[in-house]
Amino acid sequence: MESKNRLTMKKVVERFAYGCGDFGCNIIYTAMSAFLLFYYTDYAGVSAAAVGTIMLVSRVFDGVSDVIMGVIVDRTKSKYGKARPWLLRMCIPFAVSGILLFSVPTSWGTAAKLVYVFITYNLVSTVIYTAINVPYSSLNALMTQDPYERSVLSIFRNLLATAGTLIINTYTLRLVAFFGDNASAWTKAFAVLGVLAVVAFLINFFATEERVKPVIDEKTGEMEKVPFVAGVKALFQNKYWILMTVLLCLFFMMYSVNGGATVYFAKEILGDANLVTPINSTMNIAQIASMFIIAGFVKRLGKRNVFSIGLVFNIIGMLMLAFCGGNMVLIYGSSIIRGLGGACGGATMWAMVSDTIDYGEWKTGYRTEGLVNSACSFGYKIGNGLGSAMLGWILSIGGYVGSATTQSASALASVNICFVWIPVVVYAIGLVLMRFYKLDKEFDGIIEDLKVRNEEKMAA
Repeated sequence: MESKNRLTMKKVVERFAYGCGDFGCNIIYTAMSAFLLFYYTDYAGVSAAAVGTIMLVSRVFDGVSDVIMGVIVDRTKSKYGKARPWLLRMCIPFAVSGILLFSVPTSWGTAAKLVYVFITYNLVSTVIYTAINVPYSSLNALMTQDPYERSVLSIFRNLLATAGTLIINTYTLRLVAFFGDNASAWTKAFAVLGVLAVVAFLINFFATEERVKPVIDEKTGEMEKVPFVAGVKALFQNKYWILMTVLLCLFFMMYSVNGGATVYFAKEILGDANLVTPINSTMNIAQIASMFIIAGFVKRLGKRNVFSIGLVFNIIGMLMLAFCGGNMVLIYGSSIIRGLGGACGGATMWAMVSDTIDYGEWKTGYRTEGLVNSACSFGYKIGNGLGSAMLGWILSIGGYVGSATTQSASALASVNICFVWIPVVVYAIGLVLMRFYKLDKEFDGIIEDLKVRNEEKMAA
Protein backbone atom coordinates (compact mmCIF):
# COMPACT_ATOMS: atom_id res chain seq x y z
CA MET A 1 0.00 0.00 0.00
CA GLU A 2 2.84 2.33 0.90
CA SER A 3 4.53 1.60 -2.43
CA LYS A 4 1.31 2.35 -4.31
CA ASN A 5 0.90 5.66 -2.46
CA ARG A 6 4.50 6.56 -3.28
CA LEU A 7 3.92 5.75 -6.94
CA THR A 8 0.74 7.86 -6.99
CA MET A 9 2.54 10.80 -5.35
CA LYS A 10 5.39 10.55 -7.87
CA LYS A 11 2.85 10.72 -10.72
CA VAL A 12 1.15 13.78 -9.20
CA VAL A 13 4.53 15.50 -8.75
CA GLU A 14 5.47 14.77 -12.37
CA ARG A 15 2.14 16.10 -13.63
CA PHE A 16 2.62 19.28 -11.60
CA ALA A 17 6.21 19.59 -12.85
CA TYR A 18 5.01 19.26 -16.44
CA GLY A 19 2.50 22.07 -15.87
CA CYS A 20 5.28 24.27 -14.46
CA GLY A 21 6.68 24.52 -18.00
CA ASP A 22 3.65 26.43 -19.26
CA PHE A 23 3.64 28.48 -16.05
CA GLY A 24 7.15 29.61 -16.97
CA CYS A 25 6.24 30.20 -20.64
CA ASN A 26 3.22 32.29 -19.68
CA ILE A 27 5.28 34.70 -17.59
CA ILE A 28 6.68 36.12 -20.83
CA TYR A 29 3.81 35.25 -23.20
CA THR A 30 1.14 36.90 -21.03
CA ALA A 31 3.37 39.89 -20.36
CA MET A 32 3.89 40.37 -24.09
CA SER A 33 0.16 40.10 -24.76
CA ALA A 34 -1.10 42.24 -21.88
CA PHE A 35 1.58 44.81 -21.06
CA LEU A 36 4.27 45.11 -23.72
CA LEU A 37 2.49 47.61 -25.98
CA PHE A 38 1.46 49.62 -22.90
CA TYR A 39 5.09 49.67 -21.70
CA TYR A 40 6.38 50.70 -25.14
CA THR A 41 3.93 53.57 -25.58
CA ASP A 42 3.56 54.92 -22.03
CA TYR A 43 7.00 54.32 -20.52
CA ALA A 44 9.52 53.85 -23.36
CA GLY A 45 7.98 56.48 -25.64
CA VAL A 46 7.71 54.31 -28.76
CA SER A 47 4.99 54.71 -31.41
CA ALA A 48 2.16 52.16 -31.19
CA ALA A 49 1.84 52.03 -34.98
CA ALA A 50 5.55 51.31 -35.46
CA VAL A 51 5.49 48.62 -32.78
CA GLY A 52 2.41 47.03 -34.36
CA THR A 53 4.22 46.79 -37.68
CA ILE A 54 7.27 45.24 -36.02
CA MET A 55 5.09 42.65 -34.27
CA LEU A 56 3.24 41.72 -37.46
CA VAL A 57 6.45 41.35 -39.52
CA SER A 58 8.06 39.36 -36.71
CA ARG A 59 5.30 36.73 -36.88
CA VAL A 60 6.70 35.57 -40.22
CA PHE A 61 10.20 35.05 -38.76
CA ASP A 62 8.61 33.46 -35.69
CA GLY A 63 6.71 30.89 -37.72
CA VAL A 64 9.81 29.87 -39.70
CA SER A 65 11.87 29.51 -36.51
CA ASP A 66 9.19 27.23 -35.04
CA VAL A 67 9.61 24.74 -37.89
CA ILE A 68 13.42 24.89 -37.63
CA MET A 69 13.23 24.24 -33.87
CA GLY A 70 10.88 21.33 -34.46
CA VAL A 71 13.46 19.67 -36.71
CA ILE A 72 16.19 20.34 -34.11
CA VAL A 73 14.11 18.69 -31.36
CA ASP A 74 13.47 15.63 -33.52
CA ARG A 75 17.23 15.28 -34.11
CA THR A 76 18.31 15.91 -30.52
CA LYS A 77 19.99 12.97 -28.82
CA SER A 78 21.02 13.17 -25.16
CA LYS A 79 20.76 11.22 -21.92
CA TYR A 80 17.87 13.52 -20.97
CA GLY A 81 15.88 12.79 -24.14
CA LYS A 82 14.86 15.01 -27.07
CA ALA A 83 12.90 17.85 -25.43
CA ARG A 84 14.03 18.16 -21.80
CA PRO A 85 17.61 19.26 -22.59
CA TRP A 86 16.28 22.43 -24.19
CA LEU A 87 14.36 23.36 -21.03
CA LEU A 88 17.63 23.30 -19.10
CA ARG A 89 19.67 25.04 -21.80
CA MET A 90 17.21 27.87 -22.47
CA CYS A 91 15.64 28.72 -19.09
CA ILE A 92 18.24 31.35 -18.10
CA PRO A 93 18.44 32.94 -21.60
CA PHE A 94 14.61 33.00 -21.49
CA ALA A 95 14.62 35.02 -18.27
CA VAL A 96 17.38 37.37 -19.46
CA SER A 97 15.61 38.03 -22.78
CA GLY A 98 12.41 38.91 -20.89
CA ILE A 99 14.34 41.50 -18.89
CA LEU A 100 15.86 42.95 -22.08
CA LEU A 101 12.39 43.19 -23.61
CA PHE A 102 11.36 45.63 -20.88
CA SER A 103 14.62 47.60 -20.88
CA VAL A 104 14.29 50.00 -23.82
CA PRO A 105 16.87 52.81 -23.28
CA THR A 106 14.61 55.85 -22.79
CA SER A 107 17.43 58.31 -23.54
CA TRP A 108 17.86 57.02 -27.10
CA GLY A 109 16.33 58.62 -30.16
CA THR A 110 13.23 57.28 -31.90
CA ALA A 111 15.06 55.33 -34.61
CA ALA A 112 17.48 53.75 -32.13
CA LYS A 113 14.59 52.72 -29.87
CA LEU A 114 12.78 51.04 -32.78
CA VAL A 115 15.94 49.12 -33.69
CA TYR A 116 16.23 48.00 -30.06
CA VAL A 117 12.56 46.95 -30.00
CA PHE A 118 12.92 45.02 -33.27
CA ILE A 119 16.03 43.16 -32.08
CA THR A 120 14.82 42.31 -28.56
CA TYR A 121 11.27 41.44 -29.64
CA ASN A 122 12.58 39.00 -32.24
CA LEU A 123 15.23 37.69 -29.84
CA VAL A 124 12.45 36.76 -27.40
CA SER A 125 9.64 35.75 -29.77
CA THR A 126 11.50 34.31 -32.75
CA VAL A 127 14.51 32.72 -31.07
CA ILE A 128 14.38 32.09 -27.33
CA TYR A 129 10.65 31.61 -26.68
CA THR A 130 10.53 29.25 -29.67
CA ALA A 131 13.61 27.35 -28.45
CA ILE A 132 11.94 26.58 -25.11
CA ASN A 133 8.25 26.40 -26.04
CA VAL A 134 8.48 23.98 -28.98
CA PRO A 135 10.41 21.38 -26.91
CA TYR A 136 7.99 21.91 -24.02
CA SER A 137 5.00 21.36 -26.31
CA SER A 138 6.64 18.16 -27.61
CA LEU A 139 7.19 16.83 -24.09
CA ASN A 140 3.59 15.64 -23.58
CA ALA A 141 3.89 13.08 -26.40
CA LEU A 142 7.34 11.99 -25.18
CA MET A 143 6.29 11.38 -21.58
CA THR A 144 3.51 8.88 -22.32
CA GLN A 145 1.42 7.25 -25.04
CA ASP A 146 -1.52 6.71 -22.71
CA PRO A 147 -4.38 8.92 -24.03
CA TYR A 148 -5.93 9.50 -20.59
CA GLU A 149 -2.59 10.41 -19.01
CA ARG A 150 -1.95 12.87 -21.84
CA SER A 151 -5.26 14.53 -21.02
CA VAL A 152 -4.33 14.73 -17.34
CA LEU A 153 -0.98 16.27 -18.27
CA SER A 154 -2.86 18.79 -20.42
CA ILE A 155 -5.10 19.59 -17.45
CA PHE A 156 -2.06 20.36 -15.30
CA ARG A 157 -0.56 22.35 -18.17
CA ASN A 158 -3.68 24.48 -18.48
CA LEU A 159 -4.04 24.77 -14.71
CA LEU A 160 -0.50 26.09 -14.22
CA ALA A 161 -0.67 28.24 -17.38
CA THR A 162 -3.82 29.93 -16.06
CA ALA A 163 -2.15 30.40 -12.68
CA GLY A 164 0.79 32.06 -14.44
CA THR A 165 -1.58 34.35 -16.34
CA LEU A 166 -3.33 35.31 -13.10
CA ILE A 167 -0.03 36.12 -11.40
CA ILE A 168 1.17 38.29 -14.29
CA ASN A 169 -2.16 40.11 -14.61
CA THR A 170 -2.44 40.63 -10.85
CA TYR A 171 1.11 41.48 -9.79
CA THR A 172 2.95 43.02 -12.74
CA LEU A 173 1.65 46.55 -12.26
CA ARG A 174 2.00 46.20 -8.48
CA LEU A 175 5.66 45.25 -8.88
CA VAL A 176 6.18 48.15 -11.27
CA ALA A 177 4.60 50.52 -8.73
CA PHE A 178 6.74 49.02 -5.93
CA PHE A 179 9.94 49.69 -7.89
CA GLY A 180 9.02 53.31 -8.64
CA ASP A 181 6.50 53.23 -11.53
CA ASN A 182 8.97 54.37 -14.17
CA ALA A 183 10.72 52.78 -17.13
CA SER A 184 13.46 51.16 -15.02
CA ALA A 185 10.80 49.74 -12.69
CA TRP A 186 9.64 47.46 -15.51
CA THR A 187 13.19 46.10 -15.86
CA LYS A 188 13.36 45.34 -12.13
CA ALA A 189 9.89 43.79 -12.13
CA PHE A 190 10.82 41.39 -14.90
CA ALA A 191 14.08 40.52 -13.18
CA VAL A 192 11.93 39.20 -10.33
CA LEU A 193 9.51 37.45 -12.68
CA GLY A 194 12.41 36.03 -14.68
CA VAL A 195 13.76 34.26 -11.58
CA LEU A 196 10.29 32.77 -11.05
CA ALA A 197 10.30 31.49 -14.66
CA VAL A 198 13.73 29.87 -14.23
CA VAL A 199 12.58 28.05 -11.09
CA ALA A 200 9.47 26.79 -12.92
CA PHE A 201 11.50 25.43 -15.84
CA LEU A 202 14.02 23.74 -13.53
CA ILE A 203 11.15 21.96 -11.75
CA ASN A 204 9.83 20.97 -15.19
CA PHE A 205 13.23 19.58 -16.22
CA PHE A 206 14.20 17.69 -13.06
CA ALA A 207 10.83 16.12 -12.20
CA THR A 208 9.72 14.81 -15.62
CA GLU A 209 10.86 11.85 -17.70
CA GLU A 210 10.73 11.03 -21.42
CA ARG A 211 9.47 7.44 -21.69
CA VAL A 212 8.54 7.28 -25.40
CA LYS A 213 11.74 6.28 -27.13
CA PRO A 214 12.73 7.45 -30.64
CA VAL A 215 12.59 5.19 -33.69
CA ILE A 216 15.88 3.30 -34.12
CA ASP A 217 17.35 2.83 -37.60
CA GLU A 218 17.62 -0.93 -38.23
CA LYS A 219 20.91 -0.69 -40.18
CA THR A 220 22.90 1.73 -38.02
CA GLY A 221 21.32 1.11 -34.63
CA GLU A 222 21.12 4.89 -34.20
CA MET A 223 18.12 7.15 -33.72
CA GLU A 224 16.35 7.46 -37.07
CA LYS A 225 16.61 10.97 -38.52
CA VAL A 226 13.57 11.87 -40.57
CA PRO A 227 14.49 13.94 -43.66
CA PHE A 228 12.88 17.36 -43.47
CA VAL A 229 11.01 17.07 -46.79
CA ALA A 230 9.77 13.58 -45.89
CA GLY A 231 8.64 14.85 -42.49
CA VAL A 232 6.68 17.73 -44.04
CA LYS A 233 5.06 15.38 -46.58
CA ALA A 234 4.11 13.08 -43.70
CA LEU A 235 2.40 15.98 -41.93
CA PHE A 236 0.11 16.57 -44.88
CA GLN A 237 -0.79 12.88 -44.99
CA ASN A 238 -1.96 13.19 -41.38
CA LYS A 239 -5.61 14.28 -41.60
CA TYR A 240 -5.94 14.77 -37.85
CA TRP A 241 -2.87 17.00 -37.68
CA ILE A 242 -4.33 19.14 -40.49
CA LEU A 243 -7.64 19.38 -38.64
CA MET A 244 -6.01 20.37 -35.33
CA THR A 245 -3.69 22.90 -37.00
CA VAL A 246 -6.63 24.61 -38.74
CA LEU A 247 -8.48 24.61 -35.42
CA LEU A 248 -5.53 26.12 -33.54
CA CYS A 249 -5.05 28.80 -36.18
CA LEU A 250 -8.73 29.78 -35.94
CA PHE A 251 -8.74 29.68 -32.15
CA PHE A 252 -5.63 31.78 -31.63
CA MET A 253 -6.89 34.29 -34.19
CA MET A 254 -10.10 34.46 -32.16
CA TYR A 255 -8.27 34.65 -28.81
CA SER A 256 -6.26 37.60 -30.10
CA VAL A 257 -9.33 39.47 -31.38
CA ASN A 258 -11.44 38.70 -28.31
CA GLY A 259 -8.66 39.38 -25.78
CA GLY A 260 -7.76 42.70 -27.36
CA ALA A 261 -11.42 43.73 -27.52
CA THR A 262 -12.13 43.00 -23.84
CA VAL A 263 -11.27 46.47 -22.60
CA TYR A 264 -13.31 48.08 -25.42
CA PHE A 265 -16.32 45.88 -24.59
CA ALA A 266 -16.11 46.72 -20.89
CA LYS A 267 -15.70 50.44 -21.52
CA GLU A 268 -18.06 51.06 -24.43
CA ILE A 269 -20.72 48.33 -24.13
CA LEU A 270 -20.85 47.75 -20.36
CA GLY A 271 -19.91 51.34 -19.51
CA ASP A 272 -17.01 50.64 -17.13
CA ALA A 273 -13.46 49.78 -18.21
CA ASN A 274 -12.70 48.59 -14.67
CA LEU A 275 -14.92 45.56 -15.27
CA VAL A 276 -12.10 43.97 -17.28
CA THR A 277 -10.37 42.65 -14.15
CA PRO A 278 -13.40 41.04 -12.44
CA ILE A 279 -14.67 39.58 -15.75
CA ASN A 280 -11.31 37.96 -16.55
CA SER A 281 -10.52 36.96 -12.95
CA THR A 282 -13.90 35.27 -12.50
CA MET A 283 -13.40 33.35 -15.73
CA ASN A 284 -9.84 32.29 -14.79
CA ILE A 285 -10.85 31.18 -11.30
CA ALA A 286 -13.79 29.18 -12.69
CA GLN A 287 -11.41 27.58 -15.20
CA ILE A 288 -8.88 26.64 -12.50
CA ALA A 289 -11.61 25.21 -10.23
CA SER A 290 -13.08 23.17 -13.10
CA MET A 291 -9.71 21.62 -13.87
CA PHE A 292 -9.87 19.56 -10.67
CA ILE A 293 -12.97 17.66 -11.82
CA ILE A 294 -12.55 17.54 -15.59
CA ALA A 295 -10.31 14.43 -15.76
CA GLY A 296 -13.17 12.08 -14.89
CA PHE A 297 -15.29 13.46 -17.72
CA VAL A 298 -12.41 13.05 -20.19
CA LYS A 299 -12.00 9.42 -19.13
CA ARG A 300 -15.72 8.73 -19.46
CA LEU A 301 -16.58 10.76 -22.56
CA GLY A 302 -13.32 11.06 -24.50
CA LYS A 303 -11.30 14.12 -25.47
CA ARG A 304 -13.29 15.06 -28.56
CA ASN A 305 -16.62 15.04 -26.72
CA VAL A 306 -15.33 17.04 -23.75
CA PHE A 307 -13.76 19.55 -26.12
CA SER A 308 -17.08 19.86 -27.99
CA ILE A 309 -18.99 20.36 -24.73
CA GLY A 310 -16.56 23.16 -23.90
CA LEU A 311 -17.33 24.83 -27.24
CA VAL A 312 -21.05 24.76 -26.40
CA PHE A 313 -20.34 26.33 -22.98
CA ASN A 314 -18.28 29.05 -24.66
CA ILE A 315 -21.04 29.85 -27.17
CA ILE A 316 -23.62 30.09 -24.37
CA GLY A 317 -21.30 32.31 -22.31
CA MET A 318 -20.66 34.69 -25.21
CA LEU A 319 -24.36 34.94 -26.07
CA MET A 320 -25.14 35.77 -22.43
CA LEU A 321 -22.71 38.70 -22.67
CA ALA A 322 -24.23 39.83 -25.95
CA PHE A 323 -27.70 40.10 -24.44
CA CYS A 324 -26.90 40.83 -20.77
CA GLY A 325 -27.95 44.49 -20.96
CA GLY A 326 -25.36 45.35 -18.29
CA ASN A 327 -26.86 42.90 -15.77
CA MET A 328 -23.96 42.02 -13.44
CA VAL A 329 -25.40 38.62 -12.49
CA LEU A 330 -25.44 37.61 -16.17
CA ILE A 331 -21.97 39.10 -16.72
CA TYR A 332 -20.41 37.05 -13.93
CA GLY A 333 -22.50 34.03 -14.89
CA SER A 334 -21.09 34.33 -18.40
CA SER A 335 -17.53 34.40 -17.03
CA ILE A 336 -18.15 31.24 -15.00
CA ILE A 337 -19.65 29.39 -17.99
CA ARG A 338 -16.79 30.49 -20.25
CA GLY A 339 -14.36 29.34 -17.56
CA LEU A 340 -15.97 25.89 -17.72
CA GLY A 341 -15.60 25.96 -21.50
CA GLY A 342 -11.96 26.98 -21.20
CA ALA A 343 -11.31 24.09 -18.80
CA CYS A 344 -12.78 21.61 -21.29
CA GLY A 345 -10.56 22.97 -24.05
CA GLY A 346 -7.46 23.19 -21.88
CA ALA A 347 -7.84 19.58 -20.74
CA THR A 348 -8.07 18.21 -24.27
CA MET A 349 -6.73 20.43 -27.04
CA TRP A 350 -2.98 19.86 -26.58
CA ALA A 351 -3.50 16.18 -25.77
CA MET A 352 -5.36 15.83 -29.08
CA VAL A 353 -2.36 17.38 -30.86
CA SER A 354 -0.08 14.83 -29.16
CA ASP A 355 -2.35 11.99 -30.29
CA THR A 356 -1.90 13.08 -33.92
CA ILE A 357 1.82 12.23 -33.56
CA ASP A 358 1.04 8.57 -32.96
CA TYR A 359 -1.50 8.58 -35.79
CA GLY A 360 1.13 10.10 -38.10
CA GLU A 361 3.69 7.45 -37.14
CA TRP A 362 1.12 4.71 -37.77
CA LYS A 363 0.06 6.26 -41.10
CA THR A 364 3.47 7.18 -42.54
CA GLY A 365 6.13 5.39 -40.49
CA TYR A 366 7.65 8.71 -39.36
CA ARG A 367 7.50 9.87 -35.73
CA THR A 368 8.15 13.62 -35.53
CA GLU A 369 7.10 15.12 -32.17
CA GLY A 370 9.06 18.30 -32.74
CA LEU A 371 7.92 18.94 -36.30
CA VAL A 372 4.25 18.24 -35.48
CA ASN A 373 4.22 20.64 -32.54
CA SER A 374 6.31 23.30 -34.29
CA ALA A 375 4.08 23.24 -37.36
CA CYS A 376 1.02 23.58 -35.11
CA SER A 377 2.80 26.43 -33.36
CA PHE A 378 3.45 28.07 -36.73
CA GLY A 379 -0.28 27.83 -37.48
CA TYR A 380 -1.49 29.35 -34.24
CA LYS A 381 1.12 32.11 -34.28
CA ILE A 382 -0.04 33.10 -37.76
CA GLY A 383 -3.58 33.07 -36.38
CA ASN A 384 -2.50 35.20 -33.43
CA GLY A 385 -0.80 37.75 -35.69
CA LEU A 386 -3.80 37.86 -38.03
CA GLY A 387 -6.12 38.35 -35.05
CA SER A 388 -4.11 41.32 -33.77
CA ALA A 389 -4.36 42.95 -37.19
CA MET A 390 -8.08 42.08 -37.56
CA LEU A 391 -8.94 43.85 -34.31
CA GLY A 392 -7.49 47.11 -35.59
CA TRP A 393 -9.04 46.72 -39.04
CA ILE A 394 -12.56 46.00 -37.75
CA LEU A 395 -12.52 48.84 -35.20
CA SER A 396 -11.23 51.19 -37.89
CA ILE A 397 -13.94 50.14 -40.37
CA GLY A 398 -16.54 50.64 -37.66
CA GLY A 399 -15.33 54.19 -37.07
CA TYR A 400 -14.11 53.68 -33.50
CA VAL A 401 -12.45 56.84 -32.11
CA GLY A 402 -10.63 56.36 -28.81
CA SER A 403 -10.92 60.02 -27.80
CA ALA A 404 -14.65 60.26 -28.53
CA THR A 405 -16.98 60.78 -25.58
CA THR A 406 -19.75 58.83 -27.33
CA GLN A 407 -19.12 56.16 -29.94
CA SER A 408 -21.23 55.77 -33.06
CA ALA A 409 -23.59 52.81 -33.51
CA SER A 410 -21.23 51.31 -36.10
CA ALA A 411 -18.28 51.64 -33.70
CA LEU A 412 -20.21 49.83 -30.96
CA ALA A 413 -21.20 47.17 -33.49
CA SER A 414 -17.53 46.67 -34.40
CA VAL A 415 -16.68 46.14 -30.71
CA ASN A 416 -19.46 43.56 -30.40
CA ILE A 417 -18.27 41.80 -33.56
CA CYS A 418 -14.74 41.50 -32.17
CA PHE A 419 -15.61 40.51 -28.62
CA VAL A 420 -18.73 38.36 -29.11
CA TRP A 421 -19.58 37.35 -32.66
CA ILE A 422 -16.18 36.33 -34.02
CA PRO A 423 -15.72 33.94 -31.05
CA VAL A 424 -19.24 32.54 -31.51
CA VAL A 425 -18.55 31.84 -35.20
CA VAL A 426 -15.15 30.24 -34.44
CA TYR A 427 -16.61 28.04 -31.70
CA ALA A 428 -19.35 26.94 -34.09
CA ILE A 429 -16.77 26.08 -36.76
CA GLY A 430 -14.92 24.09 -34.08
CA LEU A 431 -18.06 22.04 -33.43
CA VAL A 432 -18.31 21.24 -37.13
CA LEU A 433 -14.63 20.23 -37.35
CA MET A 434 -14.98 17.95 -34.33
CA ARG A 435 -17.47 15.82 -36.27
CA PHE A 436 -14.52 14.72 -38.43
CA TYR A 437 -12.20 13.97 -35.48
CA LYS A 438 -12.57 10.23 -34.76
CA LEU A 439 -9.12 9.51 -33.39
CA ASP A 440 -10.38 8.79 -29.85
CA LYS A 441 -12.11 5.63 -31.11
CA GLU A 442 -9.18 4.60 -33.31
CA PHE A 443 -6.34 5.36 -30.87
CA ASP A 444 -6.08 2.12 -28.86
CA GLY A 445 -5.90 0.04 -32.04
CA ILE A 446 -3.23 2.34 -33.48
CA ILE A 447 -1.04 2.05 -30.36
CA GLU A 448 -1.36 -1.75 -30.36
CA ASP A 449 -0.40 -1.86 -34.04
CA LEU A 450 2.64 0.36 -33.39
CA LYS A 451 3.77 -1.90 -30.56
CA VAL A 452 3.56 -4.94 -32.84
CA ARG A 453 5.56 -3.14 -35.53
CA ASN A 454 8.27 -2.13 -33.06
CA GLU A 455 8.51 -5.66 -31.69
CA GLU A 456 8.89 -7.00 -35.22
CA LYS A 457 11.67 -4.47 -35.89
CA MET A 458 13.48 -5.49 -32.71
CA ALA A 459 13.15 -9.18 -33.61
CA ALA A 460 14.57 -8.54 -37.07
